[in-house]
Amino acid sequence: MDFSFLKNLRVELEPVMKKAGKIIMDVYERDHIVNEKSDGSPVTEADTQAEKIIVQAIKSICPDIPIISEENSNSHKLNVEGPFFLVDPLDGTKEFLKKDGKGAFTVNIALIENEVPVFGMVHAPALKRSFSGIVGHGSIEKSGTQFTAITISERKKINIIAVASASHRDEETNKWLKANKIERTISIGSSLKFCLLATGEADVYPRFAPTMEWDTAAGDAILRASGGIVTNPFDNREFKYGKKEFRNNGFIAWGKYRPPKEIT
Repeated sequence: MDFSFLKNLRVELEPVMKKAGKIIMDVYERDHIVNEKSDGSPVTEADTQAEKIIVQAIKSICPDIPIISEENSNSHKLNVEGPFFLVDPLDGTKEFLKKDGKGAFTVNIALIENEVPVFGMVHAPALKRSFSGIVGHGSIEKSGTQFTAITISERKKINIIAVASASHRDEETNKWLKANKIERTISIGSSLKFCLLATGEADVYPRFAPTMEWDTAAGDAILRASGGIVTNPFDNREFKYGKKEFRNNGFIAWGKYRPPKEIT
């Protein structure tokens, strides 16, 4: 994908992400109805309103590129062959509903080409943190009008910091952390886990519980653009997108850290 196209895409989507984030925070700060989707997961008007804004904007900017969006179940049945967008208008709905002050929920947009993310944007409206990455050209964090280039932490053998899901951490993840003698873990929701790796605030993110591609693609792109990588957990092959029903199995997201002995 042409760099100038992706750079312009980031410029055009920045105000869209902010607008979606504002709507999410407006809903967050008042009473609202929570519904349940067919899979039992929660959905709020913040999800649906933010998605409407984002999808309409992408369609106007890139009318010929398909959009796979969490709240549009029909899009989950698409058989994509070329580039496609993955959109999660509110990643971390459970954290959104907790109102615990941590603000661990995000707006995610990613562009996939040849089964890998080439572009990603993540906006955490409650934390006022925004991240974007163009693979091969670096990642940035934006605060106000200031841009800061971000990169993964230096390689180290001690004081390794892992990130793990706040709401979906499973026993297999705990076993992996124990086997690799990683004692410090940051539990946080949403795609922020990838972003903490991309900024060097953490070193590795093991995930064995299932996710959907719109949960991971934007953060994955930002991590890759900052020098990291995401692999399958048992064969270390590059993590791919465009799978059946856009469903993920396990993965490990890496900064420069590698365990002394790879788990296979």
